[in-house]
Amino acid sequence: MELRVDTPRVETGRSGYLPRERLAIWLLFLMNGFIVGSWAPKIPEFAERLHLSKGELGLMILVFGIGSLVMMPVAGMQIARLGGARVSKITAVLLLPSILALTFTQSIPAAAVALFLFGGFVGGMDVAMNANAVAVERKMRRAIMSSCHAFWSLGGLIGAGVGGYLIGHFGTTVHAVIATVMAVAILAVAWPMVHADRPVHHAGTPTRFRLPLHPLPWLVGLMALFSMIPEGAVLDWSALYLMQDLDAPVSIAGLGFAAFSLTMAIMRFAGDLVRERLGAILTLRLCTVTAIIGMLAASFAPDPIMVIIGFALCGIGISNMVPIAFSIAGNLPGMAPGVGLSIATTLGYSGILFAPSSIGFIAEYTGFSAVFAALPLLLLVVLALSGLARYADANTHEEAVPQDA
Repeated sequence: MELRVDTPRVETGRSGYLPRERLAIWLLFLMNGFIVGSWAPKIPEFAERLHLSKGELGLMILVFGIGSLVMMPVAGMQIARLGGARVSKITAVLLLPSILALTFTQSIPAAAVALFLFGGFVGGMDVAMNANAVAVERKMRRAIMSSCHAFWSLGGLIGAGVGGYLIGHFGTTVHAVIATVMAVAILAVAWPMVHADRPVHHAGTPTRFRLPLHPLPWLVGLMALFSMIPEGAVLDWSALYLMQDLDAPVSIAGLGFAAFSLTMAIMRFAGDLVRERLGAILTLRLCTVTAIIGMLAASFAPDPIMVIIGFALCGIGISNMVPIAFSIAGNLPGMAPGVGLSIATTLGYSGILFAPSSIGFIAEYTGFSAVFAALPLLLLVVLALSGLARYADANTHEEAVPQDA
């Protein structure tokens, strides 16, 4: 039987009320983003404490990414057995001491283990949160995935901002303790309200995780991958592109990613309403076309200002592509949400983690302008597969019940 909180229930239909389950999943995304954001300002001190060169630091950060990619499928298995809510809570609790661990490690092997586990719990919680968000969408019969990802971005912004201030004024130990306490507080508020989605049962047998042979989840994973590679490209290479190809000063070069991030955050908060009005298919197509136009504008722009405007348009477009892809993955017919989501998240995040290094290698021979001009080819694939977004709309129109994978 579904767990229920012994408090008056808030309206969960299509009214303007804010259901407890929706607030809870927002807080889980906020907490995850906050911890990741708290790590960013610690990186220079982390490298200095362990006497890491730039190359060695790059390898350590790669360990974080490997941990995420290893644990995402594992989380998918556990979601199929336990449900997204329980896996979200378990991984959130395991994630809580990560900042403290990364602060007090004094050797490279210990730091590598801490980073692997940090990435693993971040990635595992990511899959579980998205699975629970899909369940909340199904319960409410309305889209919430875009705003969930907006809260993750907001958490990252708060974590980085608060972390930079605390480290600069009080040191890394005080920052680690305060950041951990803040994360605990966020989780404590969310904990009793998390929607108790249940593991899927079929013919009286608990769902078992196995990688599907059907191409559908892999196509959705490809959509996520091709949506996130451009995001990683802007994140890692936009500033260098502005400086090297267009002679922009340092003060201007950082504005490319800043404009991209700003428009992405704004549109993610607005994305659920847009998707409610237009449907997932049309929203995905409009977003993809906008991203293509923005990327082409940035690649062929004659001056830095036009490049920044192009990246801002790209942020508007990419903002809701990944949330819709994750909604699709969690609603594929005949498949438990954890299965599709583990594939989509693993493939998608590998685009951010590993593709930028390939882009840097290619840009040495072609220039960044050519690279950014080629990225819309990936987005055209997403546009061609956009009809799959009809599965995302299953959340908002019916009480779809996934079957055994």
